[in-house]
Amino acid sequence: GSLPRGAARHNSASVGDAFGAVRRTRDAPLRGRAPPAAIHAPPGFGHIAAKRGPFERGRRVTVAPKRHERYPCHPMARTPRDPSAPPTSIDDPNDDTLEARPSLPPPPPDPGLKYRRVMLKLSGEALCNPEGTATESFGIQPQTLTDIARELAEVHAIGVQLGLVIGGGNIFRGLKGSAAGMDRAQSDYMGMLATVINGLALQDALERQGVPTRVMTALEMRQVAEPYIRRRAIRHLEKGRVVIFAAGTGNPYFSTDTAAALRAMEIHADALFKATKVEGIYDRDPIKHAGASLYRELSYDRFLADRIGVMDGTAVTLCRDNKLPIRVFKLTTRGNVQRVVMGDSIGTVVRDPKV
Repeated sequence: GSLPRGAARHNSASVGDAFGAVRRTRDAPLRGRAPPAAIHAPPGFGHIAAKRGPFERGRRVTVAPKRHERYPCHPMARTPRDPSAPPTSIDDPNDDTLEARPSLPPPPPDPGLKYRRVMLKLSGEALCNPEGTATESFGIQPQTLTDIARELAEVHAIGVQLGLVIGGGNIFRGLKGSAAGMDRAQSDYMGMLATVINGLALQDALERQGVPTRVMTALEMRQVAEPYIRRRAIRHLEKGRVVIFAAGTGNPYFSTDTAAALRAMEIHADALFKATKVEGIYDRDPIKHAGASLYRELSYDRFLADRIGVMDGTAVTLCRDNKLPIRVFKLTTRGNVQRVVMGDSIGTVVRDPKV
């Protein structure tokens, strides 16, 4: 059952010759002459490659080939990229995200721009039609979503670095679930998932308008969005991408208004804009009282003392402590978002009174 003695000697001699060739090439000094061509060793013994380190200077060493280098049909094997193809961010080693389309430079800022980097807070009801039928007042209306995306694209085109926080009241509101008997933390987490749904829908609408957009979530779900990292969010804004901050703060008992104020501080936004369905802040509910008067300017303390419900008190307190101005305006008026970033006095501004 044993192999012939000649065959065994032949095999051992072949292996010994292969190792001897590698050893002789590795140990041969290369002083005064050009390095020899690479020796093609038998499969499994590696290929010969040059390595010039502190201990192997001028010598030839064996480097084991990778599996996808040895077998071209391996899934890891890649064809070389065409150098004439336009560069994309996937070819940019300094880019930390994958992008299918060519990476374009951010639009230059408009000379008349007052706010360079802003945080815009949208309610979830902005994506539906609350005054419509029972079906239209729930979920996401495609036409409404397209109109909002088109207006945000115009703002992005004038060089505004735009961060967005969107609520989830059009799908599920945590406070309503809690009032119905649910655990408050559980219902708040459900509301956070609703904001992720709205964020993905708005991302799709913005990208159909040609605006590069990233969704970053406070709750980690890498299959659909990036996890929120402050420095990466700032880098996205500097590269001209719209960043949608979803899932609130990632903690229950905090509203999306508080999340917008918090993210605005973290990305060093110039102002926080709250887009609503009314013109601004009134002394009374303008829907119920026809004679309600509009405030053009309001202090943080007055806002908190009067318990104005247009924004969460925790968010206003955070803005007051960090001196971040708040502008409340009507979203459905065409061009209002661009007017506020250009500095037009529309709606109501909440800030410290001028001395």
